[in-house]
Amino acid sequence: MKKIICIFLALAMMLSCAALADESAGQAPPGGAPGEMGTPPDGTPPDGFGGGTPPDGTPPDGTPPDGLGGGTPPDGTPPDGFGGGNSPGGGFGGGTPPGGASASLEYSAATEITAAAELTGQAYSSETADESALIVNTADAVTLSGLTVSKTGDSNGGDNCNFYGLNAAVLVMGGSVTTITGGTIETAASGANGVFSYGGNGGRNGAEGDGTTVIISDTAITTTGDGSGGIMTTGGGITYAENLTVTTSGRSSAAIRTDRGGGTVNVDGGTYTSNGLGSPAIYSTADITVKNASLVSNLSEGVCIEGKNTITLENCDLTACNTQCNGHATFLDTIMIYQSMSGDADSGTSAFTMTGGSLTSLSGHMFHVTNTHAVITLSGVTLNNEGSDILLSVCDDGWNGASNIAELVADAQELAGTILVGDNSTLTVTLKNGSSFEGCFSGRIENANGGTVSEEIGTVNVILDSTGTWSLTADTSVSSFEGDAGNVISNGYTLYVNGTALEGTK
Repeated sequence: MKKIICIFLALAMMLSCAALADESAGQAPPGGAPGEMGTPPDGTPPDGFGGGTPPDGTPPDGTPPDGLGGGTPPDGTPPDGFGGGNSPGGGFGGGTPPGGASASLEYSAATEITAAAELTGQAYSSETADESALIVNTADAVTLSGLTVSKTGDSNGGDNCNFYGLNAAVLVMGGSVTTITGGTIETAASGANGVFSYGGNGGRNGAEGDGTTVIISDTAITTTGDGSGGIMTTGGGITYAENLTVTTSGRSSAAIRTDRGGGTVNVDGGTYTSNGLGSPAIYSTADITVKNASLVSNLSEGVCIEGKNTITLENCDLTACNTQCNGHATFLDTIMIYQSMSGDADSGTSAFTMTGGSLTSLSGHMFHVTNTHAVITLSGVTLNNEGSDILLSVCDDGWNGASNIAELVADAQELAGTILVGDNSTLTVTLKNGSSFEGCFSGRIENANGGTVSEEIGTVNVILDSTGTWSLTADTSVSSFEGDAGNVISNGYTLYVNGTALEGTK
């Protein structure tokens, strides 16, 4: 067994002040060359991988609203179980129990590749705690075909597992462009991510990685332990995945998972299923694009975006059944966009964009925005809200330090349901290119525990282009309305704009 000793003293010092020093830094993808071997210098995905560029996530005027510059919870600590390993069981995306990032991290592997290689049909395994079955640590290109990987041996490495890849089944680092084609990867241990792309930036949000790139296709990945994602990207790493079958069962074990330092993830095709608490199908502290895939979460949110990061879905089918609140969350929802203030993600504008495909919510609110500024853009998506009538809630939840501000943009999109906006929250809804909304707004909000969150509606702005229509399902009050009143179908109800009934509705 070979050991690699990597001294992270300087990195740990940088991490200790990351939440403050990097607060205003962007969470953009590396943007430069992902490596000197195997990937185009402009960062475009290799042939056969969907590619696409995530939206920039900025609001229409290009400036994040006031109050999104940082802040911490009152006690100065991140919420239990959310990013950073602060409680047993972890939370969304990060947080494996117990422990945190150490000043000195010792990597250990049953097998280590330190130079260019092309290997076929190899088997790798490890039963030892804090030991990977395979580590690729080289600036050279590596190709692995038809591999079989087995990893057991629990880790209590906490953030060393989440941020740097300790105990992962396959860890790629050092600037390598590693291509994995076919085979199976299985882990049955805590803190044992399946395939880990670590870009070497020490977890500094907004910093570029070293070019480490994982290109993986036609591979089955199964994990069962807590803190064990399917494909994991941190530290500015880059991941391209095509036609994978990923299944996770542990807590804090998203099928497509990222953590501190972010990176870029492009997925095309495949099936991604999560079964654990605090384990969405996708957890984003990075820029993630997924096309032509099936995404299923059987206990948690379907997807979760933390802070200034993005998820873009194209022609995907996403289903979620969020039936149990996790950590500080007090709502059940399918698309959760928030900021934990843990330091795992910069504050700023979050962006969720979905084009085509279907979104099925089996419980709770379809969309939920709290403690961040979020832009949600939907175009031609089939929305199935089977869990409740709530299309979107923008309100307080279990985190604080920023404002609750959202923009919902419907582009050739049908919307239906009730939209909740808390008394201290702001929402702008834009209907364009033939979009329609059948529903109303309200400020009377209770969380999943029956607690009163708000009794009065906050600031609501509605914009209709000449083709957008709104059909009322109850008397509704908004702060401002822009468009033709004739495009509002009253159904016997009244639309009040800044306290005055709008004349000219149908």
